[in-house]
Formats: sequence, C-alpha cells, structure tokens
Amino acid sequence: MNLVTATGLTAADQLGMELVERKGAGHPDTLADGVAEAVSRRYSAYCLEHFGAILHHNTDKTALLGGAAEVGFGHGRLTEPIVSLVNGRLTPALGDHIVPVEEIITTATTDFLGRALPLLNVETDLVIRSRMSQASSPGAVTGPTDDQQAGRRFWFAPRGLEDLPELRRMFANDTSAGVGYAPFGLAEQLALTIESLLTSEEFTAVHPQFGTDIKLMIVRTGARLNITACVPQIAAHTPDLDTYVTHRNQARELITGLATELAPNHQVHVAVNTRDDDTRRELYLTVIGSSIESGDEGVVGRGNRANGLISMLRPMSMEGVSGKNSVYHVGKLYNLAAQRVAARLHEETGRTYAVALVSQSGRDLEDPWQVLVQASGDERIDPDLTRKTVTTVMGDLDDIRTALLDGTLPTA
Repeated sequence: MNLVTATGLTAADQLGMELVERKGAGHPDTLADGVAEAVSRRYSAYCLEHFGAILHHNTDKTALLGGAAEVGFGHGRLTEPIVSLVNGRLTPALGDHIVPVEEIITTATTDFLGRALPLLNVETDLVIRSRMSQASSPGAVTGPTDDQQAGRRFWFAPRGLEDLPELRRMFANDTSAGVGYAPFGLAEQLALTIESLLTSEEFTAVHPQFGTDIKLMIVRTGARLNITACVPQIAAHTPDLDTYVTHRNQARELITGLATELAPNHQVHVAVNTRDDDTRRELYLTVIGSSIESGDEGVVGRGNRANGLISMLRPMSMEGVSGKNSVYHVGKLYNLAAQRVAARLHEETGRTYAVALVSQSGRDLEDPWQVLVQASGDERIDPDLTRKTVTTVMGDLDDIRTALLDGTLPTA
C-alpha cells in the first residue's frame, strides 16, 4: 500500500456546523437497500451450504416501485401493490447443480419486507419481479483461451469451484474507494439515536400510531440544533384530525426531549411534518407506515451511506453498498473497512480521523493501492500505528464478511 497522511482535520467536537440526514427503517430507499442485502445474504447462505463457496453475484441495482393507497381517518387500504424489482446478476448454477434463484429472491424479499413493514400484506400487496443477467463484465475474449481454467468466460457459468479465481487469489474486482471517519459529530449521533429509537420494535409496540418511514434532517450551527422530522401516522390508529394533531405534537415532544437529553447545552428547535395542511387534510397519514405504499420509490444507494448517515459536510462515497458480493466487492468491503480503521485509530489516539482506502482492479484485495489518512490536530501521525491498523483490518476481512452474512452488520 502507498500510505499518505495529513494533519489539520477539524475534530468532531470542534465542527462549527453539521448537516446530517438519516432515512428511517421504513423509508423506500432504506427498504430497497434491505431487499438487496437480504437477497445477497440468502443467496450466499445457499451457496455456502451446497458448495462451500459463494458464487459470483450482485443485487445492488434493486429498486422498489410504490403502490397506491386509499387512506382516511381510522382506515386505509392499498389499491395497487408495491413492486420489488430485484435487478442484478446471480450465478444460476455450478456445473449441473441448478441454484433456485427465483425461489431465493422471492423468499428473501417477502421475509424482509414482511418484517420491515408488519402491516404490509405480502400475499396481496407485493409483486416481485426479478431481472437477472449472467453476462460477464467486459474482459472475456473468445478464441484459444476457451478451455482455460477460470477467467471471465466462466464468471457466471462456472463448471466447478476451480472456475472461481478468488479461491486461489483474492483480488479487487474494481478500481474504487471506500471512506470512513470517526468519531461521529453531535448531530450524527442524534440522527442515529433518534431514528433508531423511533423505529425500534419496542417503541412501535408502545406507540403503534407511528410508522417507520421517518426521515430526519439536522442542522447544527454552534450550540443551536434545528431538526426537521417527517413522521408518518398509521390510519387505523388515527380516528380523526384532532388525534392526528395530538400525535404530531407528541412526536415533536419526544424528539425534542431526546435531543435535549443528548445535547443539554444546546438550543433545540424541532419541526414535524412541515408539509401538513390541516385545513385541506393533506397529512402524512398512511396504511402501513411508509410512503412506499403510495407512489414513492426506493433505489439502492440513494439512502444512508454504509455508516447509516448522509452527512453532507463529511467525506462520503457514492457507492451503493447493499447487495454487493461480500467476498471481494471493494465497493462494499472497503467502505466498511475504512470505517473500522478510522474507529480504531480514534480509539488508540483520541483524535478525529478520516480514512480512504483506494483499490486497483486486479490487485490483491487485502493490499489497498492507496491509503489516505487525515487526523485532527497538528501532531505528526504515527505511520507505524496507521499502517499496522490498516493491515490488521484488511487481514480480518473475514470478520466483516461473517457479520454481513449473519445480518449483524448493517449496510445502510
């Protein structure tokens, strides 16, 4: 690796301003990320069980198309189904062993959306369409190399495990970059904490009137916090306008209380559902708690970054992490690894770090082409500690893969 370091990064607790967005668990973009990752996990689990290795695949171009709904106080129903478009490439077979691709896609999508949106009737209000190709990326040249072992020609049509080149040498599939930083700023911590609480099973069990398509936009300038929140309400638990207004006020008080508790020395101003027009009865009232029920769309990579945030004044990658192959796809692994490197360096030194890991297509996966590290303060960065930390994290990529495959490491 070529390690480049720099100082002068503003420490997280010294940031003069922050602009942070978080899309909640029920937001269409978050749901699309979840579907893509669920399909990849189930496909990977099948491959490991039957072959002992994960075949080439990616579902990171998945999208959700919103349905249509009829909503009134105290009641509501979907009039058009939600459509899940699972797009990408899944290897359909290993030699003569056919992989039940369509069954995997259907089961993974149905199970995930059924858990994420408990009020969605997945039998009647969900349509699943898969659009899988098996074309290799550019690079396969026909001719005298037709009988070669592995290679592009057999990327999505392996005759046996010997046609998986990564089993002999793990290499980067792309020239890309992953970024991470630590620690999080105050507004980032607030966004994660507030959304996670308001969409948790424990909270929704006590407050069934709120849906999970919550979106937070937080602007912190000095000691002032301005928070705008979109909080859907469930029609079945909202019998009239007065109740809706009461729920809306309750959501504002809950968020204000949380923000004040977590940032006691800050002025907190919270606005909720600012688009509401009570006189026209144009309200954030839903059947299942998400705008995906009525026209909105979700696409992988348009929502939260790999750290769960959209933090506009901090470094970020535009990679759509969810649904990428966890074996070797640098667009996934390098973003998660960079976050780990930054967190460990912060733990070791107490300084704020920003880390970029840059891959080079075909290079050994564990050996990034370029590593860019910036730290707060003017004190020299210890190159030995930095190199050791990067090397350790890259050598432990299996830990990241395991957490991805068992679903304990979120990708959005």
